[in-house]
Amino acid sequence: MSVEATRAAALHGIPHGFLGRRGGVSQGEVAGLNVGWGSGDDRTAIAENRRRAVDAVLPGARLVTVHQVHSPEVVLAGDWPEDDRPHADALVTDRPGVLLGILTADCAPILLADPKAGVVGAAHAGWRGALAGVAQATVGVMERMGARADRIAAAIGPCIGARSYEVDGAFKDRFLAGDPSNARFFSDGAEGRPTFDLEAYVAAMLAAAGVGKVEVLGLDTYASPELFYSYRRATHLGEAAYGRQISLIGLAG
Repeated sequence: MSVEATRAAALHGIPHGFLGRRGGVSQGEVAGLNVGWGSGDDRTAIAENRRRAVDAVLPGARLVTVHQVHSPEVVLAGDWPEDDRPHADALVTDRPGVLLGILTADCAPILLADPKAGVVGAAHAGWRGALAGVAQATVGVMERMGARADRIAAAIGPCIGARSYEVDGAFKDRFLAGDPSNARFFSDGAEGRPTFDLEAYVAAMLAAAGVGKVEVLGLDTYASPELFYSYRRATHLGEAAYGRQISLIGLAG
């Protein structure tokens, strides 16, 4: 089975892809294209999966990732070793041949590009990072590198869907405390517990940052076990490990 990369119309012409779990060599609970070093998977399998992921999007490119910590921190893509990655949740580059990678397993991956400026970005937006402003911070760094917000196109890839994302009252209160209008991202779920639309919230934050075009793919990681890894699903099933999928964007040489 070959690697499957979902493309966004908003990023047409820019090498990119939202990858799932198909086409990899990992086995067991993390079977498929698992790319997460922290998953407990065989490191040889992870390395092969990463190689396949790069080949599916921008063959010959140098993959750059960060140690994701659910923060609003953004870094310029550097040449650091995999075992010494900076702690951050977004990357930006204007260098051809560099492929930015964001790992997720329910959180929202964001890929961004201003083709005219030759600047691309990638961000990992879990609820903590999203609430802290990782999407807006990524746009800000891209602007400092010559991009213009109204020229930036952004796409939000596979993440946990609103129907699958049941939360508690304290979770909802965190969002309402910052902005009461955030109530629009919550709905009534089973037994009176709210559900949260992470994808819609991230899209709104990108729009508020002035991003010219925002595309949402509407792919629910929790509800599609054959296609995507999901931390919440693995937890609910009592599995000992969960895989991570990768979203990639870069500039051709």
